[in-house]
Amino acid sequence: MPMLILVRHGRSTANTAGVLAGWTPGVALDERGAAQAAALPGRLARLPLAAAVTSPLQRCRETLAPLLTARPGLPLHTEERIGECHYGDWSGRKLAELADEPLMNVVQQHPSAAAFPGGESMRAMQARAVDAVRDWNARIEAEHGPDAVYLMCSHGDIIKSLVADALGLHLDLFQRISAEPCSVTAIRYTPTRPFLVRLGDTGDFAGLVPREHPPGDQGGDAAVGGDAGAP
Repeated sequence: MPMLILVRHGRSTANTAGVLAGWTPGVALDERGAAQAAALPGRLARLPLAAAVTSPLQRCRETLAPLLTARPGLPLHTEERIGECHYGDWSGRKLAELADEPLMNVVQQHPSAAAFPGGESMRAMQARAVDAVRDWNARIEAEHGPDAVYLMCSHGDIIKSLVADALGLHLDLFQRISAEPCSVTAIRYTPTRPFLVRLGDTGDFAGLVPREHPPGDQGGDAAVGGDAGAP
């Protein structure tokens, strides 16, 4: 079965503003995110990609633009099911403000029970993303053979939930996984089980430098939607 390369979109204007973007339109890559996207073709140069699949959201399409320019023959497909979690009424709000919501503790500690007001549950988010990957695995294998490699450009929580599925982890443990902007995660699927062969690879260790946290923040919570990466 195929090898799946998962790319999180580059750093966005919402990431740097500390806003939970969700499906809010007009969220673009910031300057650093554009540079991350520009470097992506070189990072993936040796991979014989059979196809690229993208979330419909602008920040993912902008992330793939340099890769598609470098590989003009690479087929591009849009897949709604790997779009960002539908955060509903939380979309567009500051993460610092959302930290005081009682639901945030559920999102952090028991995400399988979390459902966003006016949006979807985290269980539904994971289920649609996993279904999408299974469908695309079958399609890519049928069209390009069992050793094909293909790429999906998606979002932090989507990628983390797919990694949890690949590792056989309960969704309640997925907040222990991190995927920085423009990081590359690779999962090799087989008929019996997946193998996680890369996780959140950016080739940049700046994200490991200890960061200052606001007063009262012990740095123990996961960033909903994915963090902003290295400064």
